[in-house]
Amino acid sequence: MILPSLTSITLLALTGILAQAKPTSNLRTWDEAYAKAEQVVSKMSIEQKVGLTTGMGWGITNCVGNTYASEDPDFPSLCLQDGPLGTRYASNATAGVSGINAAATFDRNLMYKRAEVIGKESRGKGVHIQLGPSVDMLRAPNGGRGWEGFGEDPYLQGVAGAEFVKGVQDQNLVATAKHYVLNNQETNRTTSNSDVDDRTLREIYVWPYARMVEAGIGSVMCSYNYYEDVHICENDYMLNTVLKKELSFRGFVMSDWGATHSTAPSANGGLDMTMPGDINYGDGLSYFGPNLTKAVENGEVTEERLTDMATRIAAAHFKVGQDKDYPETTLRSFDRQNEPEVIVTSDDHINFVREIGAASLILLTNDGILPLSSKDFGKIAIVGSDAAPPSVECTDLACNDGTYVQGWGSGTVDFPYIISPTEGITNRAGDSVKVVHTYDDWDTEAAAELASDADIAFVFAKTEAGEEYLMVDGNNDRKNLTLWNNGDNLIQAVADANENTVVVIHSVGPVLMPWIAHKNIKAVVWPGLPGQETGNSLADVLFGDVNPSGRLPYTIAKKEEDYGAHISAEYNIEYGEKLNVGYRHFDANDIEPLFAFGYGLSYSTFDYGKLKVNTKRGKRDTLATATVFVRNTGDVDGAEVAQAYISFPESAGEPPKVLRGFERVYLKAGQQRKVNFEFTETDLSIYDEESSCWVVPEGEYTVSIGASSRDIRESATFEL
Repeated sequence: MILPSLTSITLLALTGILAQAKPTSNLRTWDEAYAKAEQVVSKMSIEQKVGLTTGMGWGITNCVGNTYASEDPDFPSLCLQDGPLGTRYASNATAGVSGINAAATFDRNLMYKRAEVIGKESRGKGVHIQLGPSVDMLRAPNGGRGWEGFGEDPYLQGVAGAEFVKGVQDQNLVATAKHYVLNNQETNRTTSNSDVDDRTLREIYVWPYARMVEAGIGSVMCSYNYYEDVHICENDYMLNTVLKKELSFRGFVMSDWGATHSTAPSANGGLDMTMPGDINYGDGLSYFGPNLTKAVENGEVTEERLTDMATRIAAAHFKVGQDKDYPETTLRSFDRQNEPEVIVTSDDHINFVREIGAASLILLTNDGILPLSSKDFGKIAIVGSDAAPPSVECTDLACNDGTYVQGWGSGTVDFPYIISPTEGITNRAGDSVKVVHTYDDWDTEAAAELASDADIAFVFAKTEAGEEYLMVDGNNDRKNLTLWNNGDNLIQAVADANENTVVVIHSVGPVLMPWIAHKNIKAVVWPGLPGQETGNSLADVLFGDVNPSGRLPYTIAKKEEDYGAHISAEYNIEYGEKLNVGYRHFDANDIEPLFAFGYGLSYSTFDYGKLKVNTKRGKRDTLATATVFVRNTGDVDGAEVAQAYISFPESAGEPPKVLRGFERVYLKAGQQRKVNFEFTETDLSIYDEESSCWVVPEGEYTVSIGASSRDIRESATFEL
């Protein structure tokens, strides 16, 4: 199944339609977009405006969602397509890294370029609205869809989300932030009530949405869960008060698929578009459509509100410049055998997947065995099914065979091919090295025997998770944090048999590591979910062609009980940890993690020094700046991720420290560079529940800069 080479992709381009997908230059401000939208919507009848707000139904359209087109005035049927990873249900496209890997790069440029590739390919297929990014917080370490988003920290989520918005919308698509809001587990996701205080809501869970609104996002998708016993998709407080008024969001709110539960309460509560349109999939009925027309005619919903709904949708369309030279929709999501051959992948996109896959790989431990040199060994043993080619012949990748490079569910994309770890290592090792393998996870004796006479043994293991509507071995949220497919026993057996054992883990999130102190485990490598070039990206790092610089976007604990939040099966999910999500909980409770948030090793070493803080007001709303010098003190060129954490005045009641800046800095061996951080009013504010306002606390702040949340190299204080 490992599938076409670059040469055959190039040959495809000669026979199919190669979509150039060049963006137009007519991106607009919101004011300009609204002026265009109002001109069109003012000419629409009630029925036409309703059609713009209503999906045509599940399984009968070209895309996973389509609105109704109108004539006189002319307005197209809008194509809505998943997702946060790429173009779902599409052939001849690219399967890149997952969101959690983008976060692991801690690199704004790579985050943007990833979104740019996604936007180019979806535009080439004629998609109007990209159903991503996902910024669901990895609140509990075993959350089923955390891999689609950007980890456990709101600042990191906000930066990555904003870069996704800019990258996609620069390609003329409307980006969609999801799942708004407090949608942090798959267990009972449609029937549970999220119970959170106002401060935590804004400082943790709404924070990324605020940053994406600032970036100009066109759409937000409301989630399945309840808040204060009201569905989010008809929740006046969440949609109108918080999103549209407080955040000044000018785009439109669409429902998650099947998350609309009423007509007038939803429209009046702030929902602008229902998706995919059905009340129940395939029933031909809708809470909007004729029911919304009737509600307007009888006064349950004002025509002014309906006009606002349609105008918001049209404005998002005009803002990103879809009214000129936009490609025809060629997707056939539910009729794949008749999908036109439109090729949107390219060598550049493939090379980028390999690049970002290597940049997002995290080296957790290394006693010096890595990087490898083919001259130093003659035989490699590869153990574990996670190194094998996968079949991927299952619904939305809810599989459990072969290497694991994305989770399952609606956030997945088709693979044009996969370079397996075995293939990547074998190709890079060269003909002079013998590579043997076993993909049997359960015969530990055979695995140990295979590994026993190898110069080095790689043992592969994984964990999986995904969306609620699919289950794999009883999991969507993971039932526990142990490795799948006998992984712990397999690692133990190989390590007992070979004194040069390297563990490689593909995982959706944190795992337990009972074998971590084994004397024969010389390195632990964490590629995450790296997409179709997984084997090549891995080999690039293992053999030193790329110096690793990935950093953990979540905390890996020593034991599961150490985490501050867990999956709940109750109707009322209490967010009792409040602001102490992820590493903040570990800091607040003085719990030592196994591997800290922001942690990752390099083949080089880096020193920090000469931290200076300035509190003179700078450009925009900057309240303080910090500069620090970072030097590559090793003999290998590479990138360091400098992270800036802020400790608020004690009176503010914040966690011990919170991430408020990061820079991935490439340094040649011996090179030194000055790294700058700006802290804005937003960065240094807290939400005051008594006044319902954001305020900058007075008092002493500490800025701590280092290589992880627990590896602080320089600190300084300043007063505001």
